[in-house]
Amino acid sequence: MTMNYIPLDKNKHKDLHVKLNNDFAHTKDTHLAAASIREYAQVASCMPIIFIKDPKSETTHSVAMLGIEQGVNLFMQNEQWSGHVVPLNIQRYPFDVRPDGEKLGVFIDENSDLIGKEGEPLFTEGAASPFLDNRQKLLSELANSEMATRDFVKKLEDLGLLESVIIRTQYVNGQQRNINGMQTISEKRLQALDADTIAELHKIGYLGAIYAVMLSLGQLNRLVQLTQTTENPVRALQLQPEEPATEEAVAAPASEVKPEAKSEAKAKKTTKK
Repeated sequence: MTMNYIPLDKNKHKDLHVKLNNDFAHTKDTHLAAASIREYAQVASCMPIIFIKDPKSETTHSVAMLGIEQGVNLFMQNEQWSGHVVPLNIQRYPFDVRPDGEKLGVFIDENSDLIGKEGEPLFTEGAASPFLDNRQKLLSELANSEMATRDFVKKLEDLGLLESVIIRTQYVNGQQRNINGMQTISEKRLQALDADTIAELHKIGYLGAIYAVMLSLGQLNRLVQLTQTTENPVRALQLQPEEPATEEAVAAPASEVKPEAKSEAKAKKTTKK
């Protein structure tokens, strides 16, 4: 069912309830999820973090890879989320924070299977319930982290640290495929920075985030493991700098991040050549 976010209204939604469900079934057709800087360390222990550019806005976003095929979330096993980490942009569903006039407001997906007459009430006696209070705190944390992420990505771009990469995919059946449209942080370019720049990155808290992103790429092996129960298991995934020409291109855009990402920071679409 298509998602349809509308502003949360205490009068219109005074009797609305949200079911608590940790299977995160709404992500089953999602292979990317927006990831923000304040969760990089946790996400990096479970899934790869890469950068992709929205072809429309030319804005670069950081995302967690949930799979290597468009519309396939490898962390959904037996209709349950199997990862030990859940990105915040997945946790916040069915809520979101979006521009509402001149300020940000809380929105809710009115088509979500999680909302109805069962579960936790959103309002009690005309005020936000404890459940909604907690959700609003999560949304506020997420919004602040996304703003910090935009500053972080801009710094990476200003320093020229991002490089285009491809993932060479080798399937057990002998098939091969190249996945591109991604960027990551170049270790070589990072090492070439002068001492003052490194010190500045450390001072503003970016150095740890940089290392978390770089270390997260080791989780490509986890994706390989998760494909073993699929119809087309993968033998190996190899990351390398992008070459001028590739046999097959799969650009992963922002609109794909969007079941979990914010409206503005979420536009990415995956295409095959």
